[in-house]
Amino acid sequence: MTENSLRSVTVERTATGHFIATNPRGGTIAFGTGSDPQTEAEFTPVELLLAALGGCTAVDVDIATSRHAEPTRFSVTVTGDKINDELGNRMTDLKVSFSVAFPDGEGADRARAILPRAVKTSHDRLCTVSRTVEIGTPVTAAVEDA
Repeated sequence: MTENSLRSVTVERTATGHFIATNPRGGTIAFGTGSDPQTEAEFTPVELLLAALGGCTAVDVDIATSRHAEPTRFSVTVTGDKINDELGNRMTDLKVSFSVAFPDGEGADRARAILPRAVKTSHDRLCTVSRTVEIGTPVTAAVEDA
């Protein structure tokens, strides 16, 4: 593994059930359990997973299509069922759905034509998040000395 391939975030507890993730560039996102009425709008970790799936594919598709035409609508909805079975808590039936529209014109026609291929290419090869989920990657959890 090269130094350039490593990706990381740091998660810090801010209160019971509330956390802030920080990336190496200083970006932050607050999240929590979603059960506190004062902060119920916070994303939960599962919602962050869904956002990562949709966001990763959205970036790929946007880059491929917007070079031809600026979309008039670009929305991605990600759904899945949270279950608990003999394998533990997990998500099943994950689905990423695109709703994209382009104006009239030659460039927009090209963007519309490549949209299905862009979605498929992102899913099959480009989106690191969905590729990792589909292929499956072991996760190691460890407690380090304080």
